[in-house]
Amino acid sequence: MDAEIFYVLVGSVIVAAIARWRGWPAPLLVTVVALAVSFIPAVPNLRIDGHVLLTLVLPPLLYSASLDVSFVSFRRSLPQIRRLGVGLVIVTTAAVGLVAWLIMPSLTLPGALLLGAIVAPPDAVSAAAIGRRLGLPRRVMTVLSGESLINDATSLTLYRVFALILAGTTVTVGSGLKDFVVAVVAGVGIGIVAGLGMHQLRMRISDPVVIGTFGLLAPFGVYAITEHLEGSGVLAVVAMGLVVGYNAPRTSYATRMQEAPIWLSADFLLESFVFAYIGLQLPPVLAELGATQVGGVLWLAGAVFLVVLLVRPLFVYPASAWGAFWSSLRLRRFEKALASGEFQRRVDAVAEKQRRKGWTGRRPSEEELRERFRESQLTWRDNAVISWAGMRGVVTLATALAAADLAGLDTEASHAIVVVAFLVTVGTLLLQGLTLPPLIRGLGVADVTDEEEEDRRQLEQVRARTREAGKVFLDEKRAAWEQKHGAASLGWFDRFAQRFSRVERDTAQGQRDEDSMPRPSRDELVGLSKGWLQVRRDVLITERDAGTLNEEVMRELIHAMDAEELALDTRIATGPTER
Repeated sequence: MDAEIFYVLVGSVIVAAIARWRGWPAPLLVTVVALAVSFIPAVPNLRIDGHVLLTLVLPPLLYSASLDVSFVSFRRSLPQIRRLGVGLVIVTTAAVGLVAWLIMPSLTLPGALLLGAIVAPPDAVSAAAIGRRLGLPRRVMTVLSGESLINDATSLTLYRVFALILAGTTVTVGSGLKDFVVAVVAGVGIGIVAGLGMHQLRMRISDPVVIGTFGLLAPFGVYAITEHLEGSGVLAVVAMGLVVGYNAPRTSYATRMQEAPIWLSADFLLESFVFAYIGLQLPPVLAELGATQVGGVLWLAGAVFLVVLLVRPLFVYPASAWGAFWSSLRLRRFEKALASGEFQRRVDAVAEKQRRKGWTGRRPSEEELRERFRESQLTWRDNAVISWAGMRGVVTLATALAAADLAGLDTEASHAIVVVAFLVTVGTLLLQGLTLPPLIRGLGVADVTDEEEEDRRQLEQVRARTREAGKVFLDEKRAAWEQKHGAASLGWFDRFAQRFSRVERDTAQGQRDEDSMPRPSRDELVGLSKGWLQVRRDVLITERDAGTLNEEVMRELIHAMDAEELALDTRIATGPTER
């Protein structure tokens, strides 16, 4: 088994690498190739316990995805994400369960609803990969990514409830809601605490190798602990990742630069293996069916497949209209409070408290405050893409495999659930995955001109603020330099400052012979350069926290500053500082 897993890993990585090289969607190519390979007689059956698969694959993938999600955008799109990640999963579970029960009464209603919970959550890995490659707007990518982070928690909670019912445990609506609330509260609470603890660890340990190792272990530990305490391990990992990712700009640049390629490689490896494993399951799941079962199960799979395709758009469009209505209602309340002066008094009170705590950031304008009350609006074209981005993935397959061992399900029912889950997963991957790119191009959803204009506007504004903050920093250091070294050294200071700043000065000292000036130490040079970079980072973080700068733009600018600091440290390590 160990050798077989290794061969699958290597083969899937090779196929995924070819797909990336050719610009094709890697998940789809890996699945198709694995499906073809599965029919070769010499290929052995590879079967991994569903619980093991979930525990080993789901936590790192969720954690890595949540690290990259913009917390500000996630919070702004939370109503849409919540409707899809919770509401749509529940509706899909009910619709699939009802249809499955009517077609195959031998499943029993709890068993049919269990099947509904298994096939309900889409896996946005392939959708996100296609969206990034085609340049989907940020508003759409945020909704798809956010949905994939929380819908697994809803699905797995429903799965637990129906598994208990099948085992003979009496579960009422009240107890089911209680279990759901406990899972959510415990999961989010543990995840936030773990995220804050991980952030403090990253702030206090300067060794990026040690921090990277802790980062790899953290999602597994948090997931296992939360599940043991009957919370949602999925939500715990997601909450931890959001907290760590939001605070990542405050850590050292070495930590950020080292962990990024680690998680990119881990994602590439795990995603390649997961989609290869999905493709390889066709012969084993078909072999589990008897000749008399094939027709009925295929009919059931076709009906469930049709339901999951139809329920999503039938939910997305009304939910979007409902969200727009409530957004306009909240905005009218805000305008009323603004006109009466009540809202401004509250803002002034909050600003005064922040000022006492030392916060010196710019207060958001009225229009920026309106944006916080205005739900991000999606066009009908955006909703069309979201409606069709419902490919199923590892969670559906793993929970189906785990369901095969549940008490209360007979052999025929468990085999039917596994086959239906597999066919729905592969069917949605191939149908929606192959047709999603032409749909995006045909609708013109990939036109991000408005977002690019907004990013350019924010870039111009924030660069002006960072230049001003850098100038203030240099003025302070210049005064301290003059006090320590005397006026004769100011010319050297000004010429050195011009190497990384547009600050120019016309001083008599600037004309002196540099050889007669006091020479700074290497530590002073490094401190001046790194301090200038840090004050600019602080401006970006402050603007992000105030909601006046997109987190994606902030990360791009901080990445450029990290490269500057790396180049500085590289010059220090490889040779003497230029005098």
